[in-house]
Amino acid sequence: MDLKSLLLLIAGHLVVDTPQGALPALLPLLKQAQGLSYAQAGAIVMTMNLTSSVIQPLFGHFSDRWRLRWLLPAGLAVSGLGFALVGLVPGYAAVLALVVVSGLGVASFHPEAFKAVLGSATTRKVVGVSWFMVGGNLGMVVGPLMVGLYCSWLGLGGTAFFALPGLLMAGLLLWSWPRLQASRALDAVQAQGPPQPLAGRLGPLSILLAAVILRSWVYSGITSFVPFYYVSVLGGQEVDTWRLLTTFLLAGVAGTALGAPLAEKVGPKRFFVVTVALTTPLTLWFLHAHGPWMYLAMALDGAFLVSTWSVVMVMAQQILPDRAGMASGLMVGFAIGTGGIGATVLGSVADRWGVASVLQIVAFLPLLSGLVGCFVPTRAAGPTATVGCR
Repeated sequence: MDLKSLLLLIAGHLVVDTPQGALPALLPLLKQAQGLSYAQAGAIVMTMNLTSSVIQPLFGHFSDRWRLRWLLPAGLAVSGLGFALVGLVPGYAAVLALVVVSGLGVASFHPEAFKAVLGSATTRKVVGVSWFMVGGNLGMVVGPLMVGLYCSWLGLGGTAFFALPGLLMAGLLLWSWPRLQASRALDAVQAQGPPQPLAGRLGPLSILLAAVILRSWVYSGITSFVPFYYVSVLGGQEVDTWRLLTTFLLAGVAGTALGAPLAEKVGPKRFFVVTVALTTPLTLWFLHAHGPWMYLAMALDGAFLVSTWSVVMVMAQQILPDRAGMASGLMVGFAIGTGGIGATVLGSVADRWGVASVLQIVAFLPLLSGLVGCFVPTRAAGPTATVGCR
């Protein structure tokens, strides 16, 4: 593997995903400052997910046809600048508009970065993609920490500091442009030729999308409503909600890194089905736990659920080996991003029946996701399919 290029892309993934990790921890502060309902707070998450994730297949489609490597530094800068202003503007509409700007920066970064990772990882794609996803998972961890640090010091105005990492990382990518160009050339050598028709592959792809959409509802439900559960049910302070989120996300980093070798041995599909299904008993345990046990349940929950991200990326690339950008956009983008729609629906449930009821619903969704995942064909169909989804 081209470790230097891979490490650079991992660092960029960490920085670009920081705003996404920070937003759930910021929601209780925004709700208090702007007098929002749970449904409005959930709509903020939906807006971030729609713009940062759901439209990623469009960026992936374009990146499969043209060299758009400049989106790497541009996406980093735009994502950080947009989120930096979220805590500085008055009004719900202005917050939503800036979340859109930040989300577009995130969306534009991922497809090109994923293609470069596939090139840098050569034959060890599961491990390479897992390491890349570790970078994003770390960004999700750093986000709540930054909210806890800056907003406890400066209030909502502390979001201004989110501009610095994005601008600095964008500069580093530009400085390292020749090495990234080399990684892009390697990826081009390994490409499967021009994109082939999707006929014969839409079935397996649709089943995988359904499983990952359900899984994304679980992830979005936990990250969006555990902070509210901590405040409204457990009686904690809004500024301290980052603790449970950080526990969940940091454990997810460990799960992603440690799970990659196991996924290589047992196969991505089997790994996904088992690990996502184990999230159900762990979430139920969290809802009945107290003290340190609550944090342990949240840590195990994160380790199992978050570790599936890199696996579904590889499964999608196996189905669409000639459309790496679109595969990235569909998995990291569309399928995972639709979790924001789930957050809005669950927010309406919380307004009527309470946050605890929402998390009880979320606890049983992983079983459905795992069940759907069982039906992903063991070998992708179509003329370009060469690797199975065991």
